[in-house]
Amino acid sequence: MINTILFDLDGTLIDTNPLILKSFEHTLSYYYPERTFTEAELLPFIGPTLEKSFSELNAKQWKEMVAFYRSYNIAMHDALVLEYPGVLDGLRRLKEQGYKMAIVTSKSRRVALKGIELFGLTSLFETIIAADDVTEEKPAVEPFEKAMALLGSTTDETIMVGDNDTDINGGKNAGLKTVAVGWAIKGRSYLEALEPSVIIDSMEHLSDWIEAQNGTAD
Repeated sequence: MINTILFDLDGTLIDTNPLILKSFEHTLSYYYPERTFTEAELLPFIGPTLEKSFSELNAKQWKEMVAFYRSYNIAMHDALVLEYPGVLDGLRRLKEQGYKMAIVTSKSRRVALKGIELFGLTSLFETIIAADDVTEEKPAVEPFEKAMALLGSTTDETIMVGDNDTDINGGKNAGLKTVAVGWAIKGRSYLEALEPSVIIDSMEHLSDWIEAQNGTAD
């Protein structure tokens, strides 16, 4: 029986895509003023950690770039983060139905909490696993295993919900059923190529799918 849901945060529960894209655009235009980055070129940066993205791009200045990015990202956070229609209400319904829920994110705890607190979601999650809490990030199994240990859940009871390859591949690596959100910025074909257990179009779809998996659907 599925009783535990692990959620990615950015691009899954809250729409941080405008903030993330603007933060990358701001940072890259500063360090590479002679070049213009298109949205298509920026999309691959969504998902991996900042350290991974910037170190692969600029081995010498990546730490400075991460700090520059974070300074802008935090300053603009509340102005640019948006709500996905129906998602937050869906989370509250899942909580009322008794599911154990946690967030597994590649963001730092400080920034993740800004988004969670902005929309009043703190009470919905029993634990948060952020980049600060692990030595290996998604898609490594450590974040998922740490969340399950804190929740007292097993792999058979747990699913991972996300919008990116790090979420779906990481969930699979940890032995979990995986759920991709159909509102992911990278699009349906990208999600289908990841071969999740299901692609959902709404939080109601997620609830119905879980009930079907558990054999409790009406």
